Order: sequence, then C-alpha cells, then structure tokens
Amino acid sequence: MNAEQLAKAKSLGFSDRQIAHLTGRTEDEIRAERRRLGIVPSYRLVDTCAAEFEAYTPYYYSTYDRGDDEIRATPKKKVMILGGGPNRIGQGIEFDYCCVHAAFALKEDGFETIMVNSNPETVSTDYDTSDKLFFEPLTLEDVLHIYEREQCWGAIAQFGGQTPLNLALGLQQNGVNIIGTSPQGIEIAEDRKLFAAMLNKLNIPQPPNGIATNEAEALEVSARLGYPVLVRPSFVLGGRAMQIVYSDSELQHYMRFAVEASPERPVLVDKFLEDATEVDVDCIADVGRYSDPSEGHIVIGGMLEHIEFAGVHSGDAAMVLPPHTLSQKAIQTIREYTHAMARELKVIGLMNVQYAVKDEVVYVLEVNPRASRTVPFVSKAIGVPLAKLAARVMAGRSLKELGFTSEVWPKYWAVKESVFPFGRFHGQDILLSPEMRSTGEVMGLDEDPGIAYAKSQMAAGAPLPLSGRVFISVSDAHKREAVEVARSFADLGFELVATGGTASVLEAAGLQVQRIFKLQEGRPNAIDLLKNKEIHLVINTPSGQVPRADEVKIRTTAVYTGTAIMTTLGSARAAARGIAALRKAGYGVKTLQEYHHSQD
Repeated sequence: MNAEQLAKAKSLGFSDRQIAHLTGRTEDEIRAERRRLGIVPSYRLVDTCAAEFEAYTPYYYSTYDRGDDEIRATPKKKVMILGGGPNRIGQGIEFDYCCVHAAFALKEDGFETIMVNSNPETVSTDYDTSDKLFFEPLTLEDVLHIYEREQCWGAIAQFGGQTPLNLALGLQQNGVNIIGTSPQGIEIAEDRKLFAAMLNKLNIPQPPNGIATNEAEALEVSARLGYPVLVRPSFVLGGRAMQIVYSDSELQHYMRFAVEASPERPVLVDKFLEDATEVDVDCIADVGRYSDPSEGHIVIGGMLEHIEFAGVHSGDAAMVLPPHTLSQKAIQTIREYTHAMARELKVIGLMNVQYAVKDEVVYVLEVNPRASRTVPFVSKAIGVPLAKLAARVMAGRSLKELGFTSEVWPKYWAVKESVFPFGRFHGQDILLSPEMRSTGEVMGLDEDPGIAYAKSQMAAGAPLPLSGRVFISVSDAHKREAVEVARSFADLGFELVATGGTASVLEAAGLQVQRIFKLQEGRPNAIDLLKNKEIHLVINTPSGQVPRADEVKIRTTAVYTGTAIMTTLGSARAAARGIAALRKAGYGVKTLQEYHHSQD
C-alpha cells in the first residue's frame, strides 16, 4: 500500500490489524509505516451543546479526516484508566465501579485522569467522572495513540476486567508504563503452566488438571483425572463455555460443538471437586513496590463463602461475608496462601483468589491479579473503598501511609445474592452452572445470618414464605440429604409435597408428605399447584447433566409465578435458617452507615 491508499484506508475506519491481515504483514509493521508517513489520528470534542454554545466538556473521539486537533494540553501528571468496554454478562457494572473510584481517588491526589472506554451506558463515560474522556475502542492501536498523544505518565489495566488485562503485555512492549502489578505477574496468573509452577514452588495444592488441544487429548486427560471434570476454554471471562462433564460422550460433544480447540487456544480440564465449599477472597497489596519481598503489606478485604456448591460461577453464586461454616484452620490456611501468592506475584493493587475447601483441604482454583466483580460488594460490606485505595497504591502510595494495614472482620453478616433475567426469557432453564448468567446483585445485612439471607432474597425479588407448602423434587444423588432439609421445613410447620420417588424416601424417614402426580402422569401436578398459588416454595435439584423436560417446566413456572425456588440443597438449608430467624425475631432496617458505625 502506498501512503495515499494507507491514509484512505484509515479514514474509512480500517484498523492496523485489519490492514496487516489484508496485506500479509504484521500490525507492528503497519503501525511503524503509518507513523513514518505521519498518518496519525486527530481528536475532536463531542459537541455536547449542539452548536448553540461553545462546548467545554473534554469528551473526545478520534478521526483520520484532516482538521484541527481539539485536545487541550495541560501540564499535569496524567494517568490513563482503561475501562471494560461494552457491558455484557460476565463483565459489567462492577468493573465500571472500580474505574470510577480510581478516577475520583487520583483526581483528589492531583493527577489528571484520562478515561478510555467505549460504552455509553456507564458512569465511567459520564464526562464529569474523569478530567478527559476518550470514547474509543479498547484495542492496542487506539490506546497507544491516546497514551502517546496525551504523554501519560502511567496506565491502569487492573480495573476494567479481562479486556484491558489482555492488552497489558502488548502495551508494555510498546513503551506504556503499566502501573500496579506488572504484566509479567499477570502472565504468571493467566498462563496455566506458569501458574502451576508457582503453586508447586509455594507448596499450595490445586485440583488435578490437564490441558487438551483436541478431542483425543481431552479424553486422555479425563481418563487420568476421573469424572466429573470441569472443562473450559482458556482466556475467557464470565465462565463462557465452561461446563461440568460426567462422561466420555458428554466430553466428545463438548469438544466437537462447544469450543474450537487448538495449540494456541487449549481447553483446560480440571478434576471437579464435588460437594466442595467455594470461597472468594479479595485482597489489596503494595508488596510489589519493594525490592525486599518481606516489606510492604497484604490486607484481605473480604472472604466470601459461597452458599451454592463449588461449580456455580462466582458471579452467580450467593455468598456470605464473613465465612459462616468454615473452620478457623481453613480460614487461616486461606489467609496464608493468599499472602504467599501476593508476594510471589509482587502484587501492587488488587488481587482476587478463588478457593475450594473439601475435607479441610484448601485448593486454589484460580488467581486474578486485578479487580474482581466482588470488590464493590466487599467495599460496601466492610466500609473501606478498596478500589480507591488500590488506585492510590498503584500511583505510589503505601498501605501504611493510607492507614489500611489490618483486616476488617465485620460483626454482622453480609449476603450477596444474584439477580437473573429468567423472567424475560420464557422457557429458559434457571439452573446455575459454571457459565455466568446473572445481570445484577443485591445485598442483605443483619446481625443474624439467617435474616441477612432472607433480606437478600427479598431484594432479589423472591421473598421467602413464612408458612405454606414446600414442593420437593430432587435427584437420586441428593435424596438422602433432602430428608434433613425436608425435616427442617416440617419442623417449621410447612406441609411437604412431592412426587413418587422423593415422596417414598421422605415417608421412609417418618415424614408426612402429600403425594402429587408427575407432569406426564396426570393432574393435579406441580405446575397446577404453582399456577393456583398452592405451593409457596420449590426445592428442585437437577437429575443429571441434561435436565428432564418436566423439571425445566416446573422451574420456569416457579419463576413466572414469583414463587421462591432453590435449585441446590445449600440454598434450601439457608432458606430454612432464614425463615426460622424471621419467624423468631422479624427483621429491622438500618442504613449501611449504621452497620459501619457498629464496627467502631
């Protein structure tokens, strides 16, 4: 391509990467040639006053059309914050919260903040959040242009989720000062082999695992590990295409239809720990600032124990802070592992770790040296703005200087519950899985864990009933455990309703049960009772990897009729505790600030 053709291609919106692909060259070569020829974008102000008055709002977009560059130069030290791009399930408002808090904190500390994000629906793209907003896509090319044009001192890639994190190494290689945890530390956490080597060095267990680039390798790894296994593509957010697999035939179907495996994009295969308790940990550290690895501080902001079994995506699971069933030994082990990994990765800023605890053994599932989707929840629960502190740490302050060097362990309980869009998707099964599906979250706070859980259910739109009838239908694998759950509801005065198999098990345990027909057997059945509002709570666990059609109908009917439904026995137990606590004491209402003051 000659200079004229290259300039025309850029003005028509072709990226360097597209031009490189079309001309058989590399993106770096196209970028170098473009710079040599002086073909660079100029930036224009968005006219927020519709030409009626002069617009002063620093809200920019790039163009290759010849014209004046409208960027206003300032002498301030500049920090660029990379946003999360378009909101989608798996990467949403939680990351935007962190970007906004970073902008506020750095502005207060005298920096000029430059936000790069391409999502018009977020607070970070409000033009008064940062000093300058660039409404541009999050690509290596666009970010480099802005960084160089504004002569930024540093860039933050930790707050926008996976999108900016994937750019960090490329940006650093092109001279960008990535402040916070180094891209090399990020790479250790993201790369399966480097991560396993780090855990071996620190003597921290992880579930047995393997890597497969084709169907034959996947079958070989699964045979070695034993079913069930958790399979997922590499480098995804929100658990996209992640699945628990129980047999060779399911695995073959997954490898053929769900993913495109290759040496560059291997499939990760983990031994799935059934009936394990999952724990999310968010911590903040400044240890990467010091050459001596023993210096600096690591502070755990919050440990969140999942109510659902391990295998439900952390974005979908209900969680309790602080942990409510873990032993002190497991909590201390989690604390030690978190500190060891933060020091090894030389973390500056935030880090999230996901653990599974089974039979008192703590396994590390994954580590993310970035802000996680639980950071806003933890910050509000403990009354400490973790994202603001992390931004200041990245910009050179120490945790000691900021006055945050010890854990905050609340004297009350905070329960996070997810909000799902199932009511808008008729016929869509509501079962939770490793693939994230929630579109929001709520918080329940109380001095009693049962009432905190009950409050979270009210906020999520399906309040727990205080009396009535409970319909119980569980898989064969859960029938023994279901007896204990059913007894707790019977003790609370609820009538039990069940179909044949579950009813027989409950009756054999001495419980009184009203038997009803299965859907295909006749009427009245569960759907009739739900529509007539004669069932007030549903406990229904899946019968296998492929749910039966009548199960799906029962679960979706419960959603449409606004009936509380629990699809795991863990959430059913929590519901029984919540109902018992509500009936005993009722509930009161306090502001978040009142809970924070009760800590003092």
